Amino acid sequence: MHRRRVTIPARLAVAGQLAQNAAMLTPDANGYFITGSDTDVGKTYISCQIIAQLRRLNIDLETRKPAESGCHEDAGGVLRTHDAAALQQANDNRESLERINPFRYRAALAPHRAARLEGQRIELEALLDACSRDNPASRLIVEGAGGFYSPLAENGLNADLASALQLPVIIVVADRIGAVSQALMTLQAVTSRHLPVAAIVLNQIVPQDASAMDNAADLSPHCDTPIFCCAYNGSLPPMFEARKNGR
Repeated sequence: MHRRRVTIPARLAVAGQLAQNAAMLTPDANGYFITGSDTDVGKTYISCQIIAQLRRLNIDLETRKPAESGCHEDAGGVLRTHDAAALQQANDNRESLERINPFRYRAALAPHRAARLEGQRIELEALLDACSRDNPASRLIVEGAGGFYSPLAENGLNADLASALQLPVIIVVADRIGAVSQALMTLQAVTSRHLPVAAIVLNQIVPQDASAMDNAADLSPHCDTPIFCCAYNGSLPPMFEARKNGR
């Protein structure tokens, strides 16, 4: 049985783009904490595009991925990161990998469990220290590990680090069946910590045919948060307004 290919009318695509443009953000003076509704939703891919957009606005950034697991050991025995290296490149290699990502582990597990396997113990306070700014005037972009409620340290979740940093949160959600529920649950979790949610990004992590599914349209009546959509391997549409005056 052949699936009928359904195309989205051009006028609907234009209307969606106009709505997205109307929701553009003024860059926050402190930066953002980028979290996911789950693991493997493309946080790093979206984080890098956010960094690139802010850099094009001549905003000075410092990036942090304080803990990364699933790192690979090179021939010299050095653990090589994937996510932190991508953040480094997106920020024009302005920071060392050690500054971006001081805690890295081999096992592809929650960082606190991966650390245990290497005879180490990772504490929330150390991760918070790792997220300090070198220049107080810089904006800070911090990417978490896994979902908002995923364990991060022996004594804390991603949510605890976000609460301690007090940065506005950008939620990345895989744009697939179930995205609306995942987005709303994560939104509720973040706001329960009295943190502002700057935006929700629906990220298409696998190629899809144009279809009747429209998670942005289904999600928008249930929240006032700006929603942005990124196509598979595509460019994130502009999220930030250019500043008229000042930094």
